[in-house]
Amino acid sequence: MSTTALNAKPILLVEDDSVDAMTVRRALRDVGSTRLLVHQINGEEALKYLRAAADDDTPGLILLDLNMPRMNGLEFLELKQADNRFRDIPVVVLTTSTNARDIEKSYEFDAKGYIVKSIDYANFVESIRHLDVY
Repeated sequence: MSTTALNAKPILLVEDDSVDAMTVRRALRDVGSTRLLVHQINGEEALKYLRAAADDDTPGLILLDLNMPRMNGLEFLELKQADNRFRDIPVVVLTTSTNARDIEKSYEFDAKGYIVKSIDYANFVESIRHLDVY
């Protein structure tokens, strides 16, 4: 698949905090991204979305919070990696956790990046700018 086709695919944001989700949406807009952002509030809902998505709706990138109710980010990563249909979708963890175990487990489950949410909006936008090119 070409980079252009991949970049046209939606971004799946798995985030339970509505303010953080709004911040991601705003940052994508501020960097000029035209990609559709699909928001799910926990890992369980994200897996339902992935399983129901048509090929054109399958995300090209997943932004994943770790600390969520019902199914947290690490549980989601483990189940996503176990499913051949979704294994190749890159995941970048976007979280407040600086816990070394969370970082290690995220990479164990094949996360492609780990970004600690910045309270500085300009720094956050720069992180999003790099992700949008991913």
